[in-house]
Amino acid sequence: MPISENSQELLEKLWIAEEEHDPGLEATLGAIGEFDELAGLGLVENYQQRWTLTEAGQVEAAKAIRRHRLGERLLVDVFHTLDQEMEEHACRLEHALLDGLDESICTLLGHPQFCPHGKPIPPGECCREMRALVGRLIAPLSELKEGMGGKIAYLQMNHPARLQKLMAMGVLPGEKITLLRRSPSYVFEVGFSQFAVDEEIATTIYVRLAGE
Repeated sequence: MPISENSQELLEKLWIAEEEHDPGLEATLGAIGEFDELAGLGLVENYQQRWTLTEAGQVEAAKAIRRHRLGERLLVDVFHTLDQEMEEHACRLEHALLDGLDESICTLLGHPQFCPHGKPIPPGECCREMRALVGRLIAPLSELKEGMGGKIAYLQMNHPARLQKLMAMGVLPGEKITLLRRSPSYVFEVGFSQFAVDEEIATTIYVRLAGE
């Protein structure tokens, strides 16, 4: 469904307003004529002077949000873009991530569930297929048996402080990792160092299994 960039931005704002439970934001978005395109496509409706997403609008807004947050992940994880520059570049990039290309980027990044700010990335078809068909190619450290290992695929953590701690320990995508012990803590080896973490953290370290 072709939608102008301005209308895509409006879809994102409405999605975020609902995500953050901020009806005040929704109420401020009703400039005259601003929603004509989206209303004509059946993606929004006005009720008691508030614009809200229809069921079809939820689908399109999720796609727009997904492209934006995948763009942020790409800029941070691959291009190491500084935070103060990320938002501007992500806004430009999202409009280039057409259907299909966004799935390629998502697969490249290991199907991340959160953007760099910790907000959820709506899953795409590639994510559902990955979980159903190739879930064992990449598995969380907590599901490995003792002695199993591979290379760290990605860190799926909605907790910046813990993420920074892991990275400072050398737990980084691409590094080899081996699970040594599961109890009472998860003990693993990265490089020449061994670390112990609890199950909550072990579930956030995703490993591309050796031999896959």
